[in-house]
Amino acid sequence: MLFQRDSGLQLQVRSTIAALRQLAVPGLEIELVDTNRQRLDRYDVLHVFSAINGNVRVVELAHELGVPVVLSALLAPGWSRSAGWRAGVAEQLTGRLTRWNVQTSYAQTKRALQLAQLVIAADEAEQDALIDGFKVAPARIHLLPNGVAERFFAADAQAFRRHTGLDGPFVLMAGSIAPYKHQQDLTRMLATPELPVVLLGHARRQHQAYLQGLVAAPNVRWLGQLAHQDPLLASAYAAASVLVLPSQGEAFPLPVLEALATGTPVVMADDSPLHLPGSGFALKQLRWSDTDALRLAIQALVATPPPRAAVSALVQDFAWRRAALKIADCYQLLYQRRQHGAGHAV
Repeated sequence: MLFQRDSGLQLQVRSTIAALRQLAVPGLEIELVDTNRQRLDRYDVLHVFSAINGNVRVVELAHELGVPVVLSALLAPGWSRSAGWRAGVAEQLTGRLTRWNVQTSYAQTKRALQLAQLVIAADEAEQDALIDGFKVAPARIHLLPNGVAERFFAADAQAFRRHTGLDGPFVLMAGSIAPYKHQQDLTRMLATPELPVVLLGHARRQHQAYLQGLVAAPNVRWLGQLAHQDPLLASAYAAASVLVLPSQGEAFPLPVLEALATGTPVVMADDSPLHLPGSGFALKQLRWSDTDALRLAIQALVATPPPRAAVSALVQDFAWRRAALKIADCYQLLYQRRQHGAGHAV
């Protein structure tokens, strides 16, 4: 089901493959595995994206076959030591009540993380979640942030302005359109003739009424979903006065990094693991339910925009080439261990 939808996870998989291929590292061949047609033991190293959604079965089989696994955890925020303890208690109770015929998602996620030889965390918050919530040994965790395509660092705002006719300041909300994204209250409070709100994203069938409620507000424009490769997307980020992401529970929101790369400041919910030192002048992380604080932060950034070059500099280390080089190093490390007969030792 992975590619039956198109969102951040699918984008990360495709972008990782493309960036690794562009490196042209001698001897490194990258291929997207079709688990219905191809055996896992034909590969030297397997990279699995996400520790949830049944991926534990892929990791288990690779373990049985002796194929080392790099696992990008992609955990939801909020996994603390206490949360891990509660989930462990729930797993024990579930097992005993069902004679161990039923597993919780926590148990499956934890097993996938335990069997992988190397676990990738996107930032320090996710690294802490792995250690505290799932008891992953720190030595097995590599801190590797997601990548941002080079085109976002060189984005030109004029293409989007010509396309939409928007000449003045505006607020951009990019991503899925759904109630859990909490766009409605904020758009009603923000949208004025002086500060329109532009929505980019797809609304699924069950959320069409929610979308109609959004666009019914004055000065709210919905432009549908732009393909990630569409130059207009990067231009939209560059043209916006501020990107707003008020949704609860964003794991590691790529639109935030992409907007910052174009020089556009961001206001988002504070329960994301994203942490950029020294970014307070351009990245405001506030409680998702505090619409007044979100509104005031947005208006302040619109009134006094930070220097675009300084904003872009916050994410220079996230350029895809740098990320791909570090990922390739992870593959090489596990390949060498396997060649030297280290097996599953870490």
